[in-house]
This record gives sequence, C-alpha cells and structure tokens, in this order.
Amino acid sequence: MLFGCLWMALGYFGAFGQSSFYDFTVRDIQGEEFPLARLAGKKVMVVNVASRCGLTPQYEQLQSLYEAYREKDFVIIGFPANNFREQEPGTDEEILTFCQANYGVTFPIMSKISVRDETVHPLYQWLTRKELNGVADAQVQWNFHKFLIDENGNWVRSVSPTTLPDAQEIIDWLEGNP
Repeated sequence: MLFGCLWMALGYFGAFGQSSFYDFTVRDIQGEEFPLARLAGKKVMVVNVASRCGLTPQYEQLQSLYEAYREKDFVIIGFPANNFREQEPGTDEEILTFCQANYGVTFPIMSKISVRDETVHPLYQWLTRKELNGVADAQVQWNFHKFLIDENGNWVRSVSPTTLPDAQEIIDWLEGNP
C-alpha cells in the first residue's frame, strides 16, 4: 500500500511538471539565461507583447506601471510572440530597438517565444494549464494578455489583453487590496 501511494505521488509530480513560476529559466532578449527564481519575493506581471498590434501602445502603460512600482518589489516581463496575425515578425534585436526607441522600455524583455498552439513555450504551458499551475486554465486570447504571479511564484490570475496595465484591478493587486 505504501509503495502504491509513493508511486502515485511520483507520477503526480512527474505528470504535472513545474510547481512554481520560479522553477523556469528563460532567455532574455540578448540570449542570456534568465532564471525566474531571481525574481523571488517580487510580484510579477508576465505579458506577451507585439510591435505591430493595435494594443502595442500598452507598452507606454506597462513602462509607467513598472516605473511606479519597481521599487515596491514588482517587475514586468515582456515575452514577444508572433502567434497572432504575425504581429511580431522581427528579430530579438529589432524588437528591443523598437521597444526602447518608441516606448523607452526598461523592464525586462525576453527572447521571442510561442505562447500557444503546438509550439507553446513550457512557461506558457504552466501559465495556461490548471494541472500545471494548480489554480486555473487560461487561454492566451491575443497580444498583451497578462498573467499575475505573486511574490511566492504562485499563479494569481489571468488578465484580458484589453485590460490596460494600469487598470484599478491591477493596482489593487499590487497594493495588496482584495
């Protein structure tokens, strides 16, 4: 009986993979490894970004939010993705140049990834599948879909692409208001 329980527990954890946001390592836009564990103790907004989207002006609000809250243990991580109508076709270098030149982006931008379909990055598998994140399923609806991660690396919620980064619900979360 004990062996059966142990086998089930090992199968459970093996099947469900990553247990925390901090278990992942991604690549930043310069190609360097970026262990998400370095963000332990901070609230994190993960957002898939694109340079040729009607929502691209959200970069401005993302940057303002980052500037307002980065000293309060908050970070935004942008993941360029070309999954929606090829609205992020550029190279990592082109994307970085665009973000800095047009929006003065200083929050971390990662290397371009896939956020859905068969080629979805493992981090986005965790962000979108309840059996991996332990909280909820969430489909990436479009560019600028946001995911909120608490200071312990736990999935908190998914936020619609059309919800602005400085929406009251996000400010309330950052300030610890329910």
